[in-house]
Amino acid sequence: MESPHSVNSPRRTLSLSKKQRATVSFFDPDDITSGFGLSGDHGPKPSEVYGFVGSITTVVATVIFLVWAYAPESWLQSVGISYYPSRYWALAVPTYVMVTIVLVLGFYIGLNFISTPSPASLNTVFDEFSRDPLSLECSLEEDEKPIEPISDIGIGRINDIMFNNAT
Repeated sequence: MESPHSVNSPRRTLSLSKKQRATVSFFDPDDITSGFGLSGDHGPKPSEVYGFVGSITTVVATVIFLVWAYAPESWLQSVGISYYPSRYWALAVPTYVMVTIVLVLGFYIGLNFISTPSPASLNTVFDEFSRDPLSLECSLEEDEKPIEPISDIGIGRINDIMFNNAT
């Protein structure tokens, strides 16, 4: 049996029946028997937790990197940090990463140029997906003609439209 509790409760249901006009019931969120108790729907989603942990980890790693790269050795020694990588890597690793990204982009663009057919090739006009227009000869009036099926416009018609009809 459902018993109304607090008016400020976040759990509200609207009950409509033929005998009653409309009633609003308030349930206690801690009541397990009401169906709104301890269910798996509450709490953060795993993707939210992973995003939060990832952002915090990124900030902490950035701060550690900047302290390692820019703090003087005497300060690091006074704090108690005596073993750390050479500062050469503070410049070398980002430089290597940027050069690698530029080379990968250049290689990708070059690969696209190699795999693209030349403008004079007929492969730029026709391929295995090309559709020739079908000729539908109907004796119907102009208003009753069916819609033509989807097809490609031939290069000859394109040239006629672009270059021969210019007046």
